[in-house]
Amino acid sequence: MLYRLLFARVLTRLDAETAHHLAGRLIRLSGDVPPLRAVVTALFGRLPDGAAHRVFGRDVPGRLGLAAGFDKDATMALGLRALGFGFVEVGTVTAHAQPGNPRPRLFRVIPERAFVNRMGFNNVGAAAVGRRLARLRRGAAGKRLVLGANIGKSKVTAPEHAVADYVTSARAVAPHVDYLVVNVSSPNTPGLRDLQATESLRPILAAVQEQAAYAAGHDVPVLVKIAPDLADEDVDAVARLAVDLGLAGVVATNTTIAHDHGPGGLSGAPLLPRALEVVRRVRAVLGPDPVIIGVGGIGDAADARAMIDAGATLVQAYTAFVYAGPAWPGAVNRALR
Repeated sequence: MLYRLLFARVLTRLDAETAHHLAGRLIRLSGDVPPLRAVVTALFGRLPDGAAHRVFGRDVPGRLGLAAGFDKDATMALGLRALGFGFVEVGTVTAHAQPGNPRPRLFRVIPERAFVNRMGFNNVGAAAVGRRLARLRRGAAGKRLVLGANIGKSKVTAPEHAVADYVTSARAVAPHVDYLVVNVSSPNTPGLRDLQATESLRPILAAVQEQAAYAAGHDVPVLVKIAPDLADEDVDAVARLAVDLGLAGVVATNTTIAHDHGPGGLSGAPLLPRALEVVRRVRAVLGPDPVIIGVGGIGDAADARAMIDAGATLVQAYTAFVYAGPAWPGAVNRALR
């Protein structure tokens, strides 16, 4: 109730990106100061013992994690875990640091509990994120985190050089994460979604698998993130490619361009029906073992259960966290237990 009042009376009066940065500073502070982190965990992030889910060779303490896009520069992971997320996916990270698209570029669609983002992969670059992740992993709390990294193509990189661009990012972050996600499905980098075509996607995924393992000194689980706007036959084709290459799995889905709110990708509640459809299709192709991370429109524990029933191994959210507040991730993970 208190957060709903804060959101309605204060946060909605701020530009959405400004509000995000303000919240991000508080989350980062709550993670960086151990006594404060303990208090935040006690208030919001307590998860029951003894029911961890084994994924990527790690015990994941809660099946709901934070989707990529919130912690682009890998500064908030400890605070986000303290709030009750079972795992955190940082990024999207690109080989070259880039400012993203001009502001304003993040817009609330409050009646639909949604956002439209036109961010354009703004981030400090893979080398800087890799250094931050290395520092994070040196601490005991950082070692306990189940952590993924989402990598995308730099805007300045031509499509014909996409393989090298993704490899640069993979090498920088792979030694410090539990899994990697190859993002070829954001609508905000020109030409990026064209890379979802299997003939373009195959060399990217194969190179990322090989070079991530080389950089880390061991196999790193690699997943591919796909758009909800793909035709069903293209969803099936990407899933078959994942099987053919022996990928760890698929992240389904990214934001959608099928909306009436101008350019950019829509996230939030309207995505859930299509995301469930895509997860079901991907699971039918992958079979029982590969990981599917279901994301898109999850608003409560019932939605998360529906995604798991559709075939997801783990689930992620971002938009509902913003609308529902700091108690939300821990409450959903406790309900899923």
